[in-house]
Amino acid sequence: MKKTLLIIGLLIVGAFSVNAQDISDNAIGLRFSGGNGVGGEISYQKALGANNRLEVDLGLANEFADFKATGLYQWVWNLEDKFNWYAGFGGGIVSASGTGIYGAGVVGIEYNFDAPILVSLDYRPEVGIAGGLSGVNSDISLAVRYQF
Repeated sequence: MKKTLLIIGLLIVGAFSVNAQDISDNAIGLRFSGGNGVGGEISYQKALGANNRLEVDLGLANEFADFKATGLYQWVWNLEDKFNWYAGFGGGIVSASGTGIYGAGVVGIEYNFDAPILVSLDYRPEVGIAGGLSGVNSDISLAVRYQF
């Protein structure tokens, strides 16, 4: 029984180390969203380790009528060659007829080109916490970023 647990533990550690990868130190670009109204954001990503990062987005949402700022902590895993998937959580503020605070999650897939370009597609559910925001808003986006 102890040998079986040891083997399972080694396989799990091996799987995580095989999927670990280096992500770019910095990436900046544009994030175009839809779902709960069309919007656009300037997006910046900063690596915090070999497979996690911080993303900060500033822009306009809901048909470009509301200012929005979001911060997300993300984990990144390698799928195959230049494809990665990521998931994370965070929150932000929005000025929609007053200021509101929301919590957010994110899950997405990205592709690293041979050039320093990163393209991603993600889904971000947002839940209003304070300031008159209520319910869950769905945000689906396409982002193009320059990595440096």
